[in-house]
Amino acid sequence: MVTDLSANNNIKKPTTFEEQIEILKARNMVISDVEKAKNILKRISYYRLSAYMLTLKENDRFYDGISLEDVYNLYEFDKKLRNLLLGMLESIEITFRTHIAYLLAHKYGPIGYLDKNNFQNDQFHNDMILQINKEIDRSDELFIKHYKDKYKGIFPIWVAIEVTSFGLLSKIFSNMKSEDKKEIAENYYHIPYKYIESWLYVFSTIRNICAHYGRLYNRKLTITPRLDKKDKMKGIDNNSFFSVLYVMGKVYLNKPAWDSFVTNIKSLIEEYENADIKLMGFPAKWETLLRQVQ
Repeated sequence: MVTDLSANNNIKKPTTFEEQIEILKARNMVISDVEKAKNILKRISYYRLSAYMLTLKENDRFYDGISLEDVYNLYEFDKKLRNLLLGMLESIEITFRTHIAYLLAHKYGPIGYLDKNNFQNDQFHNDMILQINKEIDRSDELFIKHYKDKYKGIFPIWVAIEVTSFGLLSKIFSNMKSEDKKEIAENYYHIPYKYIESWLYVFSTIRNICAHYGRLYNRKLTITPRLDKKDKMKGIDNNSFFSVLYVMGKVYLNKPAWDSFVTNIKSLIEEYENADIKLMGFPAKWETLLRQVQ
């Protein structure tokens, strides 16, 4: 038997698709095609869409002329933006796996990552090993099986790092010795490692938002990328989404691919004219900033 607890708290009662449409109409939303509106609500929950309604109303009443299609377009813009980002973040993640594995292997040996003395914090290192082992145990990748069978479960860093999440990768970099982080940051990017450390953490957070279909549109970051004075003087707000794009450009090593990405962002913005990119921290000359960041 299902227990009804709604009588004992303030949780709202569920509404039908028809009731949801009536609620929107009562709040001044234009619903010109009820069946079309119902089909949208059947595919994307009212609750998920409500996050995209926030900038389209005041005092719980929609501005004149706002339709459900306007809200749906913002949702579609956000979805396509997430998909564009995921591909770029994947490339950044794989590149940093390469950097980290290469340095650790050549400086400390294939299994030197198992030695806590090669890192800064013993507890963080212990947590790292536990997480790597957990990922290895649940992995069904053929290369993991090969190393389990042939090498009795001893994994060199270039194998172990392939099962790490972006979040764990960020933690590994953060716990590396300062001179090792400096070597990676300066050799590949000519940037102080403190910035790289900050950005990897932000990238892993944004990647998780994208992977779980979270909203990027009109979202203020709680975990923000570190920016220097020159970047701030360009009008870049580090708690805005645009700041993430900007620092991605600083570490993306394939310039033609980056230029193509910026072109795709521009095309997306042009396709969805009702998406207010100022709400995401895009400055007036955003395209120039992104193309010149490298």
